[in-house]
Amino acid sequence: MLPWLADHPVHFPPVDQALRDPDGLLAVGGGLSPAWLLAAYRRGIFPWYSDDQPILWWSPDPRMVLFPGEMRVRRSLAKRLRNGGFRVTADTAFDEVVATCAGPRHHQPGTWITDAMREAYGRLHHLGAAHSLEVWRGEQLVGGLYGVALGPVFFGESMFSREPDASKVALVHLARAMQEGDGRLIDCQMHTAHLASLGARDIARADFIGYLEKWLGKPPEVAEEGASIIPPRWSFERLGAARQSTLERG
Repeated sequence: MLPWLADHPVHFPPVDQALRDPDGLLAVGGGLSPAWLLAAYRRGIFPWYSDDQPILWWSPDPRMVLFPGEMRVRRSLAKRLRNGGFRVTADTAFDEVVATCAGPRHHQPGTWITDAMREAYGRLHHLGAAHSLEVWRGEQLVGGLYGVALGPVFFGESMFSREPDASKVALVHLARAMQEGDGRLIDCQMHTAHLASLGARDIARADFIGYLEKWLGKPPEVAEEGASIIPPRWSFERLGAARQSTLERG
């Protein structure tokens, strides 16, 4: 039986109680307030559900992660970074990035980024915990990603491309900015071949939780509504002003 979470207090069961099938499903219910979301991420948990479902919370095992120094930039992507004519910014079009990630895709019949999710991450953005990277061609948004940043960890939520490799360009900028600013880990949540081709790999959930507790501290059993946000250790401002020499690495 999956535990049903009440609106209050903000409390999650231990992640090792998550189901094996479907992999990582941990609990149902709760809320999408900043207190719930920040408590979830600090514990290695994230929400993922559709409009016709209650809130579902997940913590899969294994966990796909990308260590910034292991970002794999193949020759074609390096060429795109140098000569693609892209401009990269951070936190200049958060709502548009999330809305585009929520849009229809040819291989998906629907979206898990519901209106409630968009509003919830918008609140986190205004509090300084959720961030976006935007990839532009001229004044047109052609790619991007968004997620939650706590301390040295970036918890990726979604990305999109309107041009080939545009989302990869955003991810490369994120990884390199984190390397320069003491960022340690990008959480990719679940395994995909696309992310594996860029250097992401699966690690045991226990190891992932160990990293979070080492870098973010061990969270209390019950989260407080006014829990403070752990600011990133790297600057998002440098993402939009990457040096040409940095772009040409790899």
